[in-house]
Amino acid sequence: MHRRTAPRLARILACAAVPVMLVATGCSSDGDSGSKKESAKPTKSAATPQTAPSVQAARFGKLPEACKTVTEKTIEDIVPKVDKKEGKPLNTGDTNDIASCIWSGLDKEDVKNMQNRVLVVSLKRLTSDPTLGTGEKRAQDFAAQQATAVTTADGATNAKTEKVSGIGDGEAALVSTDTKKNDDEYKNEIVVARTANVVLTVKYSGAGLQGAKSPDPDELKKNAQQAAKDVVKAVADANK
Repeated sequence: MHRRTAPRLARILACAAVPVMLVATGCSSDGDSGSKKESAKPTKSAATPQTAPSVQAARFGKLPEACKTVTEKTIEDIVPKVDKKEGKPLNTGDTNDIASCIWSGLDKEDVKNMQNRVLVVSLKRLTSDPTLGTGEKRAQDFAAQQATAVTTADGATNAKTEKVSGIGDGEAALVSTDTKKNDDEYKNEIVVARTANVVLTVKYSGAGLQGAKSPDPDELKKNAQQAAKDVVKAVADANK
């Protein structure tokens, strides 16, 4: 009886000494010596968590100061008798995503031909988002929406849109509209363009006050496009 009990006790102690990480291999039960050892069952691997799809990072990580996007020379050329050469910021929120600035000038030396000029620059930066797309694609979509929105903004009428090249990425929209303010008729030339993931809207307005002649539309178009080119360069410079 003692001869059979000793081997059995030795086998039990041997199983107890196996490290926990190896328990799955098993020890033979204390049964018939001819029985097969039970193979370990493979454990299910933990489910791999699904990660959100990645998108390419947007090119531009910040906006320039809106009031420093147009050069002093351009301001002097297109906004005569400007009130503030440094411009006036229009927004007070997060200027890294949205920023605007205005310059206004009234040339009243010739009382028979008083001319008012107003330049407004607005910037919007779009970031890349796994659920919404790349910053560039989002900027493309926003630019298209903006080009439509400005045709009726501020009660605008007689909107005409044309495409222009050489401003930002792809073709920019040049929108011509008319607005009325304090009985004065304003002619507006609005450039909506995209540079990578930034959309810029440049509105250049002119009016002859108190019955003075209206500004030349071609001159307004040229000046609006020059300001827009300054803005595109300023965005790139701010991100060097």
